Amino acid sequence: MTQNILVVLPHPDDEAFGLSGTLAKYVSEGAKVTYACLTLGEMGRNMGVPPFANRVTLPTIRKAELEASCRAIGIQDLRMLGFHDKTIEFEDQDKLDGVIHSLLEEIKPSLVVTFYPGYSVHPDHDATGAAVVRTIQRLPKDRRPTVYGIAFSNNCEEELGKPDVLVDVKSFLEQKMQSIQAHKSQFQAAELLGPKKLQQQEIVRRFGTERFWTYSFED
Repeated sequence: MTQNILVVLPHPDDEAFGLSGTLAKYVSEGAKVTYACLTLGEMGRNMGVPPFANRVTLPTIRKAELEASCRAIGIQDLRMLGFHDKTIEFEDQDKLDGVIHSLLEEIKPSLVVTFYPGYSVHPDHDATGAAVVRTIQRLPKDRRPTVYGIAFSNNCEEELGKPDVLVDVKSFLEQKMQSIQAHKSQFQAAELLGPKKLQQQEIVRRFGTERFWTYSFED
């Protein structure tokens, strides 16, 4: 039976660093991955190094970068949900939760991946994770998918403990690096593409394992 996986993240490139290897692995194993990206990251400050985007062109550029990243990973079902960048925490909760609920009803995932609320640094990250958890919490227990949370705040291990899911993605580093490098307008990707390209040993050390925390619901 094909495993359905739903990924809910707020920005293009959120998938690249902490998740793309895992998704490429799941796709290779026959899973169907749906990636719901809430915004186009249109308020981002990075415009490429050297700059090749501007405030007007950035949304179109980031949309194309996201599509390229998904092709690198093998994701065929990309949903761009049209929310506004840097305002997810201020969105009408009923509207946001309703969109997520509709995705859950349509896709019926056994696994959902999002940011772990409170431990993912950016307000959009935390608000997205909170909306996913809030929506799944309302489902009957026997219908709730497993939720993997991405966390990287300084205190995440201190408060959440060690990640309980470690995924070895060394066999999928080619896809992962292509996913990262697809986001050329963003500083991190530009850094990797620039004159100080990382050696393979450093790539394996930095990107060869992806880590997640399984979210525990209160009831």
